[in-house]
Amino acid sequence: MKIHIITIFPESFESYFSSSIMKRAREDNFLQIQFYKLNDFSHLPTGRVDDKAYGMHGQVLSPEPLSRVLESIFSQVGKRLKVVYMSPSWDLLTQEKTERYAEKLGEEYIIICGHYEWIDQRIIDIYVDYKISIWEYVLTSGELASMVFIDSIVRQIPGVLWNQESYLEESFSLKLNRQKEYPVYTKPQEFMGKKVPDILVSGNHKAIEKWKQDHLS
Repeated sequence: MKIHIITIFPESFESYFSSSIMKRAREDNFLQIQFYKLNDFSHLPTGRVDDKAYGMHGQVLSPEPLSRVLESIFSQVGKRLKVVYMSPSWDLLTQEKTERYAEKLGEEYIIICGHYEWIDQRIIDIYVDYKISIWEYVLTSGELASMVFIDSIVRQIPGVLWNQESYLEESFSLKLNRQKEYPVYTKPQEFMGKKVPDILVSGNHKAIEKWKQDHLS
C-alpha cells in the first residue's frame, strides 16, 4: 500500500511511523508513505499556504497550493487517485467502516491533512472522494486524525500483524459481532488477590469460546 500525505508538518509523523507495527509494515514493504509539504507548492515567496476566511474568523488553507500538489501527484503516478480528507464534521469512523475503506481505497491513495479552519470548500468539491472523521471533536490539525486512520487500515493488511488471528478476533470485529472484546489475562495466574478465571486455563477450547462470547460487552 502506498499513501501520499499532504501536510504542513511532515515531521509530526516521524515518531509514529518509526515505531512498532507501522515501522515493521514499512520495513517489510507492506506500507510506503510519501510526504508532500504543502508550503513547497505555494505561489508566494514566503511559502504561505493559508489566508483569512471569508465571513468568519480564522485562517483557511488556500485552494491554489492544494490543487498544485494534487495535480502533481496525479501527474507523477499517471492517474487520478482517490483523495481522503480528514475532517471533524463528516463520516464517523467505526471498525466496520475502516474495513470498507480498506477495500474502496485500494493500494494507493492520497490523504489531505487540514489545519487552522481546515481547507477551502472548493478543493473538497473538486477533488475529495471521502471525507472522514475519527470522532465528534476538533483537533488542531489533521495529522493526528490521519495517523489514526492509517493505523486502522494498515493493520488489516495480511502479514502486518504478528498473528493475524488477533485482528480477526478483537473489539468490533465481525467475528465478535461488532461488540467490544472480552476481558484478557496473562501470567501470573494470581495477581494482588485476583485470579485468572479457571475456565481460561482449563484447556477446554469449546468452554473457553463460550466464555468469550458470554463476556462480550
